[in-house]
Amino acid sequence: MTWSKVDTVLLEAIADGAFPGAVYLVTDRERVLAERALGRQTYAPDAPVVTPDAMYDLASLTKVVVSTTLAMIAYDRGLLDLDAPVTRYLPEFAGGGRERVMVRHLLTHSSGLRAWGALYETCRSKEEILRAICRIEPEAMPGTQAVYSDLGILLLGEILERLWNLEIDVVARREALDPLGMRDTMYRPPASLLARIPPTEVRAIWREGLIHGEVHDENTAAMGGVAPHAGLFGTARDLGVFGRMMLNRGLHEGRRLIAAETVDLFTRRAEGVPGSSRALGWDTRSESGSSAGRRFSLRSYGHTGFTGTTIWIDPERGIGAVLLTNRVHPTRENLKIKEVRPTFHDAVVEAIETKQKFTTEGAEDAEKE
Repeated sequence: MTWSKVDTVLLEAIADGAFPGAVYLVTDRERVLAERALGRQTYAPDAPVVTPDAMYDLASLTKVVVSTTLAMIAYDRGLLDLDAPVTRYLPEFAGGGRERVMVRHLLTHSSGLRAWGALYETCRSKEEILRAICRIEPEAMPGTQAVYSDLGILLLGEILERLWNLEIDVVARREALDPLGMRDTMYRPPASLLARIPPTEVRAIWREGLIHGEVHDENTAAMGGVAPHAGLFGTARDLGVFGRMMLNRGLHEGRRLIAAETVDLFTRRAEGVPGSSRALGWDTRSESGSSAGRRFSLRSYGHTGFTGTTIWIDPERGIGAVLLTNRVHPTRENLKIKEVRPTFHDAVVEAIETKQKFTTEGAEDAEKE
């Protein structure tokens, strides 16, 4: 199978300044089909080259790898009721119509909460941030519109921590990351791993200097580097393992991590939210304008991360694709990755279809002989 078209897409993006380097990985249900590292960690001509074991700031991929996965596990075990009000788990969320917000609304980003808030400006701990969110007035009735909201996932993370009575990084390690063997995926990576971590932004507000080896997201930084919506660092190889588990509907190397029916439920587009492409925690491929491009099936589900990270999984084709970059280096104002993502995913499918075509034609020629 030739992956030259995929390499070309990313090399041209690097040359165009979309990001200084990238790692991509494509997997099917059984094995890695492609794994490439391209470019450098920064735009400096003497910067270290990117290697396949590079650990990127995964940003909002944390939402699906940690929070959504733990929600699935909790749902399987009867610990989490998707149709329960959030106040059942977080009584302090009461008031101002918040009693109508269900757990399901947090996962479908339809809670009525706004997208984001600069909580880091006044809060310096998880507890302070939670109190601040509980004071924010909802902007819409739950279930009436989808607004991609970090605030809702922060509430979900607090629910998960209370269900297990453990910090979310501890639960993630015990329930998901270790069972999958994802040893290069972690919060707050130690300084000994710094050489493998491409830096992100050079900040001019709140934090000065180059952000390297610490989380890019400001609210997560204010929480000490561990949050349900961001903070995870990891490799494409580890995310490939995660993707194979999802492709196999919760099964990993003969061990069931999540019930197959639960995977189907969480990755199916949610009903009842006008104009939304959201599933439970995941996004799904829309007819147009999706980061998954045009050639992944409409049954596909995935997620993106602000720092330049992406995972898309196509259960119909039986493939998963991971793309990790540090597109926010040196500035978040660089938005060129929006054009790169769909082109990358289209090239992945083209490479696979080309291989399948040659294999079929070769088999037909052999039969003729």
